[in-house]
Amino acid sequence: MAFDLRQELRLSQQLVMTPQLQLAIKLLQMCKLELADKIQQEMTENPFLEEVQEAEKETSEEGEGSTIERVDSELEMFTNVKEGTRLEWKDYIAQSSNESYIPFDEREEKESFEAVVTKSTSLADHLMWQLHMSGFTGEEQEIGELIIGNLNQDGYLQPSLAEIAKVYLFGEGREEGEGNGTHVTHLNWIRLLSVLQKAEKVLQRIQEFDPLGVASRSLEECLLVQIRFLYDERDLLEKMVRFHLSDLERKKYQAIASALNARMEEVVETAKVIAHLEPKPGRPFSDQEPQYITPDIHVFKTGDDYTVVLNGDGLPKLRISPFYLKSLYNSSSSAEVKNYVRDKMRSAIWLIKSIYQREKTIRKVMESIIKFQRGFFDHGINYLKPLVLKDVAEDISMHESTVSRVTTNKYVHTPHGIFELKYFFNAGVGSEGGEGVASETVRNKIKEILASEDSKHPYSDQEIVEILKKQGLTIARRTIAKYREMLGILPSSRRKKFY
Repeated sequence: MAFDLRQELRLSQQLVMTPQLQLAIKLLQMCKLELADKIQQEMTENPFLEEVQEAEKETSEEGEGSTIERVDSELEMFTNVKEGTRLEWKDYIAQSSNESYIPFDEREEKESFEAVVTKSTSLADHLMWQLHMSGFTGEEQEIGELIIGNLNQDGYLQPSLAEIAKVYLFGEGREEGEGNGTHVTHLNWIRLLSVLQKAEKVLQRIQEFDPLGVASRSLEECLLVQIRFLYDERDLLEKMVRFHLSDLERKKYQAIASALNARMEEVVETAKVIAHLEPKPGRPFSDQEPQYITPDIHVFKTGDDYTVVLNGDGLPKLRISPFYLKSLYNSSSSAEVKNYVRDKMRSAIWLIKSIYQREKTIRKVMESIIKFQRGFFDHGINYLKPLVLKDVAEDISMHESTVSRVTTNKYVHTPHGIFELKYFFNAGVGSEGGEGVASETVRNKIKEILASEDSKHPYSDQEIVEILKKQGLTIARRTIAKYREMLGILPSSRRKKFY
């Protein structure tokens, strides 16, 4: 076998991700808050980027469209500038001294924030306060703190009392006889049983705290604690909770009445009482903070048309710093300084152009969505149409992946509320007229039908099929069941009310 070395030319195609393209893709899929963080980071690292001050913003009254076109052409000129060309940079300094290069529409007034946010009392804080006011001994108080510290957000005790007692005695990550021999282990077990008995007493007292039933280890225990302190006549209540919780869930009142030898009316009345108990004592003290959505886009109706306005509130307006730009044509600067300045200048221009491109692309996608979903914007959710990414991509002559990035993690404020951009893309469901209906529209119709049903005679899935058929929608029963489950609605047998 012989080996030889030779040179040859090959022609091939490959996709090269330039730094500009990588930056544009990253910015495109960012939401407004992420973009604001990115801009602040770039401004910190790049001295060429400068925020336009409020006083200078007010002096700029040029229209948005013409500004974008002018800056695009100017930035293209400076991107291709050759070393030694000095006149264009001087002109740029003169022009950029009082103009913004990220024009966001400011026709919409800033939303006011009038509410004062305060930290609410957590369940743990509420219980700790009661614990310290209840006259416990030092040992009991430490055990109580361990119990309270191991409650979940619903107010239930997650570990067993044996685990609580072990942690109290030996700390986390240590075994009870570790390194001390069998005799000491035996003594530790005696201590463990003693602590376990104290922990059981402390737990019972904590369960009597407000809210009643907190620190329970099961739903049954939680309800029994509340029954014990709220009702005098509780024999039937306790029996139904102890032995028939699953039947109560399925509303099998006749089976409960037969098993307990009770009248049907008594069982129904007792079920009404149990229904008013709190199955999740920690719910009023939930630590989950509400998630506030800041829309990236606003859509306003002006006459018969809709106007798309990007939310620029909180986003700094950028321009190239004239001060640092002077060093680019300063003849006394060294080659190293000029190279550094040129790199930073190029990076600043890429960022500005990428933000421009992001704004244009989002606007194009939103305008296309409005065109396809005009019925929704005019009349509401029931007029949503089936729509896929490919439809919008072909309409604006872009790739589907670009449209996907634009619609990811971005929200729009419409006349009908705030929606994620992906909300407008739905699979189609057939109708008698041949025209598809969006799956979200079908879910909304199911929700409306069930909201108006008689609670004593709820609609079955088949009855919902018949109602929708009268409205021109032919949908299979299993599809109705799937959509109902997606909406978190129980089947008719469990929605039925006997009182």
